Amino acid sequence: MGVPWGSGGGAGGADLLSGRAATMRESLLKSQSITDNMVSILGSFDHRLSALETAMRPTQIRTHAIRRAHENIDRTLKAAEVILSQFDLTRQAEGKILKGPHEDLETYLVAIEQLRENIRFFSSNKSFKSSDGVLNHANGLLNKAISKLEEEFKQLLSSYSKPVEPDRLFEGLPSSMRPSSGSPGEQPDANGKNPSPNGQHHEHHHANAENAVYTPPTLVPPRVLPLLHDLALQMVQAGHQQQLLKIYRDTRSSVLEESLRKLGVEKLSKEDVQKMQWEVLEAKIGNWIHFMRIAVKLLFAGERKVCDQIFEGFESLKDQCFAEVTAGSVAVLLSFGDAIAKSKRSPEKLFVLLDMYEIMRELHSEIETLFRGKACNDIRESALGLTKRLAQTAQETFSDFEEAVEKDATKTAVADGTVHPLTSYVINYVKFLFDYQSTLKQLFQEFENGDGSDSQLAAVTMHIMQALQTNLDGKSKQYKDPALSNLFLMNNIHYMVRSVRRSEAKDLLGDDWVQRHRRIVQQHANQYKRIAWAKILQCLSIQGLTSSGGSGVSADGGNSSGASRAMVKDRLKTFNIQFEELHQRQSQWTVPDTELRDSLKLAVAEVLLPAYRSFLKRFGPLVENGKNPQKYIRYTPEDLDHMLNEFFEGKTLNEPKR
Repeated sequence: MGVPWGSGGGAGGADLLSGRAATMRESLLKSQSITDNMVSILGSFDHRLSALETAMRPTQIRTHAIRRAHENIDRTLKAAEVILSQFDLTRQAEGKILKGPHEDLETYLVAIEQLRENIRFFSSNKSFKSSDGVLNHANGLLNKAISKLEEEFKQLLSSYSKPVEPDRLFEGLPSSMRPSSGSPGEQPDANGKNPSPNGQHHEHHHANAENAVYTPPTLVPPRVLPLLHDLALQMVQAGHQQQLLKIYRDTRSSVLEESLRKLGVEKLSKEDVQKMQWEVLEAKIGNWIHFMRIAVKLLFAGERKVCDQIFEGFESLKDQCFAEVTAGSVAVLLSFGDAIAKSKRSPEKLFVLLDMYEIMRELHSEIETLFRGKACNDIRESALGLTKRLAQTAQETFSDFEEAVEKDATKTAVADGTVHPLTSYVINYVKFLFDYQSTLKQLFQEFENGDGSDSQLAAVTMHIMQALQTNLDGKSKQYKDPALSNLFLMNNIHYMVRSVRRSEAKDLLGDDWVQRHRRIVQQHANQYKRIAWAKILQCLSIQGLTSSGGSGVSADGGNSSGASRAMVKDRLKTFNIQFEELHQRQSQWTVPDTELRDSLKLAVAEVLLPAYRSFLKRFGPLVENGKNPQKYIRYTPEDLDHMLNEFFEGKTLNEPKR
């Protein structure tokens, strides 16, 4: 088999192929040339583009810069607008501030707040080149504004700070404690010379002190307080706390002190107190108790309200202002109490010391509440210190009293044998102690580790009574007449028993004490009777007059019992002299208790009259039959009875009968 190209038409096929190849080559060469041209064209285009781009870049940069500049301008304009508006607000605030706060305080406070905003704005925009200048100006303006506020605060507080008149304070007291007259020195607590009213008032107050309603006066009108609070707030924010404190203290403290002065509170030193007469001092102590109640429950309570509202939200400042405003007034009040507590002790001071101790205890919780906080520490301490000093002095005075009773050396004996002033003084003293039972229990608990029970008060009372008896025994020995000594002891111990039986002391001392002392009274009455009447009864005895024998009258004027007329006359004469002496002396003696006096007269009559009647019946006829019988039988039994009735009446005889 042969190849198809190789047979027939072989040359023609080759030419055709060659032609096609030539065309293809030509075509390829053309294509190469086009490609080369294209590459060349593209290359030159690329070069031109690059050149164009290079030429265009500055324009692009400029456009970008312009765009950014526009943005910056926008931002700057906006910032400038804010700054300008802040400038504008500052100018507006400045205008309002320069007008001052007096006409429109609220607008003024708004302007200050605006100024503060502006200062905050410029402080956080330090990049603005005028910032420093603006800030300096605004801060200067703010300082001026706060100074004007200080002036306004001072002016406003001053114009509404007036001393409180006593009558307005009295209105706040419970009705039972209001004085009957308007004079500040006259009030229920003032002690008179006799401590009895003191005791009663004490009981009354003690019972009602807890429940009584006190109404503190309005010291600053309520409508002004919010304004003062706003002003104070601005001053504190501006860091002017010290100036605020000073203005408040200077304005209000003098008002409180003046209010107390008008009430009657005086500044008294320890020396002033020592020089005072007791009666004057006692009245001043009564006033002081009243003043303490008014000061704490009304005046200081009112001031605390004002302080709390003005300094609302500033606790420590609130307490500090209150402490500084009241310090002077508190010091004046407590210094008087201190002067009394430290003054020379004397028994009569015990009751006023107990009154003072009591008022301090009554006011303790209020003082703790009003004077709360660290700033008031000193005031609380000084009040507590006074309470303790008063208790200490009262306790020492109490001990002194027992000793003084035992050692009382007053030589002035009571001539008529009546109740000695010491006895009535001590018994009154003991009676008044019972008005202070709860207070005394408190004292015993504080100082004698006592349980505050009645047993301690009973023991103390018994000691005092025993001390009194010991002293009276000594005093009774000053009488030359032992009958009068016994009458004196009978009177005094009877007075003690009677007083105890009629008072609360009876329950405390008990029936045993009463019965024992009644027996002592009876013993002294019997002793008196025996000593005073033994001698005169001897005159009426048959002894020495009669010998054994019959009855009937003998020739010598005697009778068969052996009694001579002369002896009977002598006996009657002696009886008359002695009875007249007894009558004269003992009608000057005194038995102050009616019942005791009557029973003593009766006891004497029961012994004397039957003896006299019997003597007259038996021996009377001897004298009656002789000359001048009335010279010897001077008195009938009825006369004697009548004269006995004049005994123990404490009569003063100008001319003693001889």
